[in-house]
Amino acid sequence: MTLALAEARAAAARGEVPVGAVILRDGNVLARAGNRTRELSDPTAHAELLAIRAACAAAGSQRLSGCDLHVTLEPCAMCAAAIGAARIARLYYGAADPKSGGVAQGPRIFARPQTHHVPEIYDGIAAAESEALLRAFFAARR
Repeated sequence: MTLALAEARAAAARGEVPVGAVILRDGNVLARAGNRTRELSDPTAHAELLAIRAACAAAGSQRLSGCDLHVTLEPCAMCAAAIGAARIARLYYGAADPKSGGVAQGPRIFARPQTHHVPEIYDGIAAAESEALLRAFFAARR
């Protein structure tokens, strides 16, 4: 989660919502990314999706079986669906997202019978630090 937090800090420095994601396979980093929705003018450029795209390119496959995804914020419904489609084995996330979360909040994508793959889910990892980054970012904009 340390690398994901670094990506979140870099995203904040770019004026993006501070969310960072890292994908590991056997303890080795396949990809890392931070949000870039504003920079790329792309509403799908969430940290998780950018990391998934880069990891799939590095692996030469659309499947990331056996991989771990560490992300600083609970994935939204779009990202949760992509996590399932990529067959990521384990999801570790920091802060809960009561407003836009799609894993433990809101639509709870992995609880749906239509979901083909459900990763192991571990929440609250470095949650206080992830929450502090988000609070500071939004407080500075109000």
